[in-house]
This record gives sequence, structure tokens and C-alpha cells, in this order.
Amino acid sequence: MMTTEKALPDSAGRAFDMTNAATAELDAAGTVVAWTPAAERLLGYRAEEILNRPAAQLLAIPGDEARVAAVAEWCRRGDGWSGSLAARHRDGRSVQLAVQVMPLLDAVGRERWSVLALEEWRVPGGGVNQLMLEPYLAHAPVGMAVLDTDLRYVWVNDVLERLIPLERRLGRQVREVLPRLEAEAFEERMLKVLQTGAPVMDYEFCSPTYADPNQERAYSASFFALEDPHSRRVGIWYMVIDVTERWRAQGRLALLNDASARIGSTLDVARTAQELADVAVPPLADFVAVDLLDSVLKGEEPVPGPVDSAPTLRRCGQKSVRAGAPESTLAVGERVRRSASSPIARCLLAGRALVEPVRDVATNAWVAEDPAQADIIRRFGFRSVMAVPVQARGVTLGAATFVRSRRLGPFEEGDVQLAEELVTRAAVCVDNARRFTRERTAARVMQRNLMPHALTGGSALDVASWYFPADAPSGVGGDWFDVIPLSGARVALVVGDVVGHGINAAATMGRLRVAVRTLANLDLPPDELLARLDDLVIGLVEQHGADESAVAEDESVAATFMGATCLYAVYDPVSRRCTLARAGHLPPMIVSPDGAVELLDLPAGPPLGLGALPFEPAELELAEGSLVALYTNGLIETWDRDISIGLSRMSNALAEPGATLDGAGQNVIKALLTGPPSDDAALLLARTRALGAHQVASWDLPADPAVVAGARTLAGRQLVEWGMDELRSTTELIVSELVTNAIRHAAGPITLRLIRQTALICEVTDASSTSPHLRHARTTDEGGRGLFIVAQLTRRWGTRYTANGKILWTEQTVPPLRSA
Repeated sequence: MMTTEKALPDSAGRAFDMTNAATAELDAAGTVVAWTPAAERLLGYRAEEILNRPAAQLLAIPGDEARVAAVAEWCRRGDGWSGSLAARHRDGRSVQLAVQVMPLLDAVGRERWSVLALEEWRVPGGGVNQLMLEPYLAHAPVGMAVLDTDLRYVWVNDVLERLIPLERRLGRQVREVLPRLEAEAFEERMLKVLQTGAPVMDYEFCSPTYADPNQERAYSASFFALEDPHSRRVGIWYMVIDVTERWRAQGRLALLNDASARIGSTLDVARTAQELADVAVPPLADFVAVDLLDSVLKGEEPVPGPVDSAPTLRRCGQKSVRAGAPESTLAVGERVRRSASSPIARCLLAGRALVEPVRDVATNAWVAEDPAQADIIRRFGFRSVMAVPVQARGVTLGAATFVRSRRLGPFEEGDVQLAEELVTRAAVCVDNARRFTRERTAARVMQRNLMPHALTGGSALDVASWYFPADAPSGVGGDWFDVIPLSGARVALVVGDVVGHGINAAATMGRLRVAVRTLANLDLPPDELLARLDDLVIGLVEQHGADESAVAEDESVAATFMGATCLYAVYDPVSRRCTLARAGHLPPMIVSPDGAVELLDLPAGPPLGLGALPFEPAELELAEGSLVALYTNGLIETWDRDISIGLSRMSNALAEPGATLDGAGQNVIKALLTGPPSDDAALLLARTRALGAHQVASWDLPADPAVVAGARTLAGRQLVEWGMDELRSTTELIVSELVTNAIRHAAGPITLRLIRQTALICEVTDASSTSPHLRHARTTDEGGRGLFIVAQLTRRWGTRYTANGKILWTEQTVPPLRSA
């Protein structure tokens, strides 16, 4: 029926012709009290058949009675009504009428209604109203309703009638018909339209369907004002459209955008799995569990394709709309045990998503096999379960399980596609994290193998070390340290720093450490060792830059080499002298036995690889029990702390007389490392020892062949005094050969020295810089076998140079003491 008031012109376009219109008069109760011949011709009823009978009996559609009652109430508040109605002819057929209702008063003031009716096709445009407008409005695919100014329903079309029957809607206010929250929102917008006349467009809301309260849908409502010819607002009409699919598509897009921002924030496998669960709850499911293969957590390479056997899975992430995830029988990190018929096992085998409704515990075999799971399903009312394999780059990494209990409705096709998209994005992040875990593990293993496993200062030093990798994604860097035994009971202390982190830095550190050990075996002084190390770095940098097509990785390796620093120190426990040189590294701290701390004023020297300036050594004498502290800048310098502050804190931490090495190191760590370091941090502490007169014997010898026998006697007598009779004969032979070699091929003065520690050291000093060579003499040669014999009798031997000549030295293994 039409819901706007209008004048009804006739077919010729003239004013409404009263002689051609059927006229009837109704009293306040809707009873026919007057009937004209034109009304008889229109509907076939004679006056005596219709007078004093309810006019509602003339309606062809039973539902129109309620509509007419609502219209009558509307008319009482306004100036009448005009529209379209279907009336029943006396012969039973339906006649569509254009009707105009006008209020009247009789002579005593009683309410009357004058009804004028004409076949709608006789009215210009009436055919359109009859054939198109009324059916369209009544049967339109969108919901439509008309309300009066009191927000009472006057008319609704078929769509809204199917949601709520007419008898529960017509004549009732919005708050009496709709749910409370929905009614409040509707009333707020309708009152705004009545007040301003401006329409309210596209108000979206979600509501359970009336047919199935467990099914939620989304709607869009638009509200418009109804005005009479005098522009007075006489009601409201609104239109409701089901936008569930659009709403779901928008929600899915928003969820995917959120997932892109939140999943993969770190290169941690378990954290990425938890982020997937966090994103999916509650937009997609009420509970989500992410289980990954145990091999993935270890960084190992999974088997390509679907998983065709029972894999070892671990719970890596879970999330629930309920606090504490009570639906889960597992904690994060625990092993997942599921039967072969479970959705997880089947989706891993099939390599695709599976959706399984949970209608009855007894009907699901995989539930019946797990009583604990069955109890969970009953308690929390699981409705639908979806299992999706976590796959990336052709390999299966695990499975994600989505459960709906509170959520309305089972998983649909759109939900499966959304879950697959989420899991696919998360799978790439998980695989990236797995690959990173593998590379980081390999880098750490390489670094551990390149770093010294056990440090010993022999009889010269007590040593202790600490190393803290940077809190960086790679977890490895280029800081290193070493303690190298040298000839003559001396010990070398080394600390270095290679710029950057990752495998390149660790590999560079390993190469430099091996190079330093190799150069240290040549018994080079610290400044010369650094000079040769600098030449080595320059050669490596040039090697990387020789090829013009070198890739960026080669350039980064070259930059890593050039960003390396090193400090090299040699301590002699006999003289208690320490010689040091540094290549751009931080100077050491020296702590005297009484606790006084000194930052050694040592010439800096350039970093390795520049080759610009020489390295200057420094030499100092250390009291027995002195503490030497070597460290890297990651220990004392941070982004929020100046290096001077770090040095001051370190000095205060070391200034504790009598502290053990471990105690001193812990003091430094507590003072400087209040959190994970931003750069690698290394600390090497060494406490000096001194060899006393009872461990060292020395004799000055003239350059005369006659003293060789006396030198053998002196050495033999000293070994007897030291209780080393078993080494007497070999030592006398070694002394004889070394002294004879010095007399024949070098110049005086000659010094013979024996040092007793873990090994027996024999040294012969002369004033020549000529290095002796080991020869393999022929059987006819008279000489040339001396050094060959020495090499056969000793553990090792060598030559080191001094400012005034050289020292030829040997080491023999000291046999264990025999028990009495």
C-alpha cells in the first residue's frame, strides 16, 4: 500500500471527479454507515448488504486488517491518508483501489471517515503503482518499514515480516519489538531524523537471526523522514540490508592486515607461533593451538611434503577467549600426542585444511580415543574444529587447530580460506625463524670452536675469562681473547675486537686468533707481531677487493677486517717484566697487590688494516700478585653510557685488595652489565706469579771451547739438586751441543740458564743474530748433527731474538715423581 498522502486525479488528468468515485462513510469504529451507487458499481455490494458491517470485511488480503488499524490510528493523529488497497469484489475477485481517507465530524461532533475509492488503473500512474510499486515494496529483497512519530510500526514489507510476524510488530513501538541494544540504537537515529529531517545512512550492526539465534549476521540500516504536503514530519521509514558478506569480507581484510603487522615481529619460532594464536582469537575462533615439529624448534630441515608418519609435535602457542586457556590439556612447550584419526594427524597427512563439526562426542572416533579431550569438548561445548597444516616453501612445519565454542555457527568456506591465509603468512615467518635458528646455532657452534676452550697461564699467571655475546639477532660477534704459552716460561695475553656481528665477524675473529697464535710461536715481540698481523689484514682486504665484480658481502668482510683491534702482552715470570703493544684497542688496567688501579698509558696504535703508523711497545715491571685486566669496549661502553663512566666503574670494581680472580670478575660484571649487552663483551683477568731462585739457575760462560765440559757439570749438578736425575744425561748432552754451537758460530758473552717448572727449560744466549738451522748430515760428514740430536732429545726447541742477540732454547718433559 502507498504510504504518502496525495490527491487522486482521474484518468484524463482533471481534478478528482466525485461522480466517478465510489464513496463510503465510516463511523469511528470502522462500520459502514453510508454507501453510494458508485460504490455498488465498483464492488458489486448493494447498500443493504454492506451497511452496518465492518469495512475490514471488504479487504481482499487478511493481513491488511492490521495495516488498516495502524493507518486508522495514524489518521487520527494527522489529516487523513491516501494510498493503495486490495478490496474483494462481490464475485470474489480482487480489485486494486486507489483510496483517499478524509476525517469528518457529524452534526453532534462524532468522528466520521469519508472514503473515496477508484480503480487504481484509472488514475494516471496507477498502473505503475499497482503493477510495480506495491509488489516491489512488499516483496523487495531488502527490509522496509514505516513508523509514526511515536515510533510505532505502521507497515512492514515481507522481508521484515519473515523476521518478526506482523502481530508482534504493527502498532507497537520499536523498543517493544527489537532487542534492547538494537532498539536503543534505532530510536536514537530515528529521533535524530525526526528532529533534523536529515537522513541517517548506512548504520551497521550485528544481530543474531530470529530463525536461528546461534547464527549471527550483519545489517545496514538507513532512516528517512516522511513529510506531508505541508512539509510536516509525520513519520519515519527505514530500509535494512543484509551486509553479512561485506562485513565478513571487511573483517577478514582487517584481520589479515593486523596479522601482517603482528605476526613475525621476532625471529623466534615459538614467539611467531604464539603471535598466530593471538591474532586469530577472538576474530576467527574461540581457541587456537599451534603445534610445530620438534625438528623445527631445533632449526633442522623438515622433510618436504606432507607428513606421512607420527611426528613429534610440541605446543608452541595457544590462545583462548577464556582466561588461562582452560580448553587446552597441554602447556606451551609440552609434547603433543594425538591419535592417527585426529584432525591434526589427518590434516598433516593430507596436506590441506580439514573442518570437522563436533555434534556428539560419541560420533567422533578421535574424541572417543582421548577421554581427557572428550571431557574438555563436553565442558566447553565445542561446536566446530578446523585443522590447518603449517606449510612454507614446500615443507610442513606443524599444524594449527581452530575451535569454535562461544562463536556462533560452524566454520564456513570463507573461514577456511581466511585461516589458510593466516597460517600461510605465519608459516613463512616460522620458516624464516627456523632458518635463522639454524644459522644462529651454526654461528654459535663455530664461535665456540674458534674461541679457546681452556685457558692456562702455566707457572707464570693465574687466568680467568668471561664472554657475553651481544643481545643481537645473530647472537655472535667478533670479540676474542687468548692465553698463549711461550718459550722461557713466558705467557702471552691477547684480546681483540672485530667490528660487527654474525658469521662474518666470528669467522674474521677466528682467522685473526689463529694468525696471532701462529705469529706468537715465532717468539716475536708485541710490536713486531702486531705489525705482521697488520700486514696480514691488509693482504686479506686487498684479496677481497682485487675482483672488480666483488659482491657486497665481500665488501662487508673487508670492512670487518679493517674494523679489528688487538692488544698483545707478554709476561716473563723470571724477570717479572711485561711488554705490551696495542692496535687501536683499549689500554689494560693494572691492579697492584695493595688494590691501586692504574689505566696503563700505552701508545694506542692504529686499528689493523690501515698500515699507517708503527706500533709502539711499552714495558713495565709487575710486582708478584699484580692483576692485569684486558677487556673489549662492549663491556664498558653502551649507547646510554660514555666510555669514561664505564672505565671509572671498572676501576672501582677492581680496587679490592685480596679479591680472587673470580670475585674480581664478578664485581666488574655486576658494575658494568646491568642488562643484556648491546655489543659483545669480553674480560680477561690474569694475576702474575714470579719464579724464585730455587726455580732458575744461570751461568755466564766465556767463548772458549774448554768451558763446554764445565757447563755440562754445572747443569748436571743443578739437576741433582732439583731431584731430576733422570734428565741429567740428556740435559748434559743438550747443554754440550748448544754451548758448542754458540762458541763456534756466535760471539760472546754466552749465558746458560735452566728453568724448572712444568717442563725443564734450557736456554743458551749469545750475541749473534744468526739463526741456526737443523741439518741432516751425511754419514761421511764430521759435524752438523748437533741440532738434530737436540731435536730428538727434547719436546720442542726454537730460537727467539733479543735486542742484543738471540736465545736458543729447548724444553724437556719432566717425568712424574715416583712414590716412595
